[in-house]
Parts: sequence; C-alpha cells; structure tokens
Amino acid sequence: MPYAIDLFCGAGGCSEGLIQAGFHILFSSDISDMVERTYTHRHEQLGLIQGKNTWFERADIRDLTGDDIRKHITNLDIFKDKEMPEIDLIIGGPSCQGFSRAGRRDKYDPRNMLFGEYVRVINEIKPKYIVLENVEGFVDMQFIGYKGITGIEYPDGSVTPHILQSELNEIGYDTLEPRILNAADYGVPQRRNRIIFMGYRKGLTPPKYPEPLLKPNEHLTLLDAIGDLISNPDKRNTVNPKHTQYQIDSIKGRTPAIDGNPIPSLKLMNTELSRQTDVVRERFELFSSGETGANLKKRIIEQGIDISKKPALINLCSEKTGIPPEEIVNIFKQANASKELVEILLTKKSIRQRWSPNQPSATIVTIADDYISPWEPRTFSVREMARCQSFDDSFEFLGKRTTGGLLRRKEVPQYTQVGNAVPPLLAKAVALEIKKVL
Repeated sequence: MPYAIDLFCGAGGCSEGLIQAGFHILFSSDISDMVERTYTHRHEQLGLIQGKNTWFERADIRDLTGDDIRKHITNLDIFKDKEMPEIDLIIGGPSCQGFSRAGRRDKYDPRNMLFGEYVRVINEIKPKYIVLENVEGFVDMQFIGYKGITGIEYPDGSVTPHILQSELNEIGYDTLEPRILNAADYGVPQRRNRIIFMGYRKGLTPPKYPEPLLKPNEHLTLLDAIGDLISNPDKRNTVNPKHTQYQIDSIKGRTPAIDGNPIPSLKLMNTELSRQTDVVRERFELFSSGETGANLKKRIIEQGIDISKKPALINLCSEKTGIPPEEIVNIFKQANASKELVEILLTKKSIRQRWSPNQPSATIVTIADDYISPWEPRTFSVREMARCQSFDDSFEFLGKRTTGGLLRRKEVPQYTQVGNAVPPLLAKAVALEIKKVL
C-alpha cells in the first residue's frame, strides 16, 4: 500500500480521496483545533488510530519540520523495530484566502507565503510525488521581494506558479504545467474549479492529470445530490421518488475503513437548519430557480411582482416608508418600485441566489447564508453542503455549526470545514494518477 502525508489537511476531504484511491495516510497536520476534532474522529471511524497506524499533528506549518514528521511516523506501532518507509506522496492545499478571487485579494497576506513552507517540508521529507491544490487565483498572484528556500531572490512581480516550479526544481523535482480541474468532471455535483500542481522526483515516471470522467452534459445535478434531503416529505416524495446512485453511494459510503469495508450511514448527521423569520422566509420565496439577488431586483423593477400574499414583507415595507400596505402591494405589482423600496424588500445584498435543481451546485464556500434551496424557502444544512462536496453521509463534522463577526478569522466551524475542503472525489481522481506511476 502506498504511503501519503496530508498537510493543511482541514477536515479531511483530500484524505478521504487518498484513502478511496488506496493510500495509507501516515501523517497529517492542520493548525485548527476545530478541524482536529473532525479529522481525528473520522479517522478513528476508519480504523486509523493515533499513534498506532497514523499521526495527526496540530501545528502551524512554519513550526513543523521533516524531523518532527519522521519521528512521529517511526514511532507508530506498525513500524516498531522497522525503518521509516519511503513516502510516496505529499499532498496539500496551503491557505488560499490571499489568492482567492471570490474575496479581497492581498498579495501581502502572510498566508500567501505558506506554499514556501510546503516546499520546505517537501525538501526535508523527499517524497516520490507531490501535489498542491489551490484556488484559481493562485495562478496569477504576484509577489514582491520573494526569497526562496535556497536563497533565490525573485524579481518583483513574479507569479506563484513560476516561483513554485523554480523552487521545486532547485530541490530536485520536475513538475507538470499546472492545470485547472473542474470537480464536476469527476463526479462531484458542484461547479468547482481548482488549480492542481503535480511534481515528481527527478528520474521518476511523470504522472498525468486525470482525464474527465463525465462530459458537461453528464454532470450530476443538485437534485441528484440532495433531492432525498428535502425537508417536506410530500415534496421530497414528488421530486425525488427514489434514491439516485449518487445518493445511494453517499449513504452506503465510498471511503473504506482499514478492514476494506466502507462505513454506511446509520443516522443522518449535520442536518440542523437555520431558524428564519417570516420576513426572511417570504423573501426567499420571491426568488425563481437559479435567480440571483441582482437579477431578482432587475426583474422587480422592470416587470413588477405580486407580494399580496407576503404579509411580513408588506408590513416591513410599510413601516419603513410610511406608505399604506395596500399601496405597497400596488407599487410592486405595477413595477413602480424605486431602487430604495426594492432594497427594503430584498436588502442591499445582490449575491444571494436560489440554486437550480437541474444543474450542479455553485462553488461551496464557507458561509452558506446566501444560498437558497430550489425546493424550500431556506438555506442549506451542513449535510447538504457536504453532499455537494462528495463527502460520505457517515462523515460527521464536529464543533460549532457556524460563527460570525471577527470570530471568522480564527474559528473553523462546520460550514467552514465543508467549504474549505477538497472534494474527495476530485482528490481521488488525482491520487489514482499518482498510484498508476508508483
């Protein structure tokens, strides 16, 4: 069985894919205590026991050395009185907040430098193969005054891929040209593009990027993924009368335990839904399938909308403006609503969206407040988000369900654990290509 190390492992999406591909994870690490709870709990489920046949180390990678990793691996019970085996693969996704195009990009964000620490650990362990995963924005982030681990000073404006390839070459690795892979091509019911770097020790057989398993017209849809999780039983039985193969696989489990058998889901976990006021519920009901907040505002202004059966929204608009309720209804119905009145009706948010049931989900992010179910006027549960990422139903996310405000900077609650994860089926596709050349 090939041996792997998973750095920046998060809740364990990448590890799930590696295990599905037949790798044994000897060492993994992440900085978050919330992540640690989820990750180690899952590994115990699978028979990967701390100190016996695997080791998780909660640490800042800047404090993690190759000697630390070797010590923990050689001390495992399975290697008692034996030499540490050669590591076949190191895989990792350094923190991507500074690279992301979805939020504020900051080339001075210290987290951007973590990929350099990743290269340092690779140099100290010398695995046969390496994989780095990150967001698309990783490919064009520029650096000023970057100095590599061997002392090379890169010109201002050097982009991340060039630096990474150069640094790996300096420590004895050839690399493939980075490639953007869409998770939906590999059986994940989600449109999620990720940049993948693959490298190999000089002299070894180069790997290949995985070929798509599905054509665009074959991509799994939101209905395929979570139709059986609709809350209303009548609607669920109408929309999803029988389980899809993807739903069956999620329930039965894809990730094998140490004995070779997947763990089925005996009780559905992480299904709690957010509480909603009447205003929020009625607001969600205004969205058409696949419609964004910006498009809904445009539709209301240009075509009007009937809110006569939305008493909470009518009262809200009336109280905020002093306009009688009956007149509020007529203003919206006749498409005479001002921009200000529409913003009272919907709030100023434009990024909110009601997903389409017949397409893959949008990219799962760490805050699920702005995604609306196509079947019910509500946001999604952690389990529904995890299904869209291709996690097994037996995978339990632990810790706080969500958080807010400044706590987002340091806490990694369940929604964030899901949103930050590498989709297991995408990781599996990449890992299988490494396995082919081992």
